[in-house]
Amino acid sequence: MKISCVILTMGNRVAELDRAVESALTQDDGDIEVVIVGNGADVPPLSAQPLPGSDVKIVRLSHNSGIPAGRNRGVEECSGDVVLFLDDDGWYANTKLASHVRERFATEPDLAVISFRVMDPDGGVGQRRHVPRLRAGDPERSSPVTTFLGGACAIRRSAFLQVGGLPERFFYAHEETDLAWRLLGEGYRIEYDAETVMYHPQVPPTRHADFYRLNARNRVWLARRNLPWPLAALYLLDWMVLTLLRERSGLALRAWFKGFSEGLREPAGERRAMAWRTAWRMLRLGRPPIV
Repeated sequence: MKISCVILTMGNRVAELDRAVESALTQDDGDIEVVIVGNGADVPPLSAQPLPGSDVKIVRLSHNSGIPAGRNRGVEECSGDVVLFLDDDGWYANTKLASHVRERFATEPDLAVISFRVMDPDGGVGQRRHVPRLRAGDPERSSPVTTFLGGACAIRRSAFLQVGGLPERFFYAHEETDLAWRLLGEGYRIEYDAETVMYHPQVPPTRHADFYRLNARNRVWLARRNLPWPLAALYLLDWMVLTLLRERSGLALRAWFKGFSEGLREPAGERRAMAWRTAWRMLRLGRPPIV
């Protein structure tokens, strides 16, 4: 079972990209194909060199087409049965991650995604935000989940292609959840595996200028594309109330409601509403599709 690693970069993190590539190339079992996607940028020269049996490909996109489109292009260029997605400022904590991932996918045919445990290399306590379940108090506990972390995961390539990959119109935010819901609808499993650890510095998601607008717009698109209409209404109402309760900044709220309005007005892409049995399965997994 061959493993590929897709790394997105904007070309502005030279040392970090080098570290990310090296952490993929130096996995114990080798034979890791690395595909670096320059998302509207040239890929800087690397000091990390491929080991025998490994391969490094570079893909340059003419403009920044967003995270989902960049990752889709990377998957198109790779040849692995399993694809690791890695941010250019992240890296793998040890050299046994690939062999663990390979073993799990080889022996569990219904497993579509492994979501990794993200740790702060400086020992910070911000791991909770990166655990893709509601009860996130113990990041060292593995469990089935209903979504995953896009820059810290391994995914079965055939399953990824079966459901059409990541929704490119999203650009940034919630594209992984859209993919996860469609995979669950096809009967696949998604697992948060605490044994698969990657390092990533703590950075607030609000660092992105359009975070609030895209977050809201894409939640609306997520509901419109995937949920039966009664659940879509509950999901959007729930997130509207949660946002009003949590957010104190008037500027952020204006941006959020602007995005919410865009999500209602603009095309969301192909609608494939999940079956009620999928929603019931998600409820049993601890996260019904209304939150």
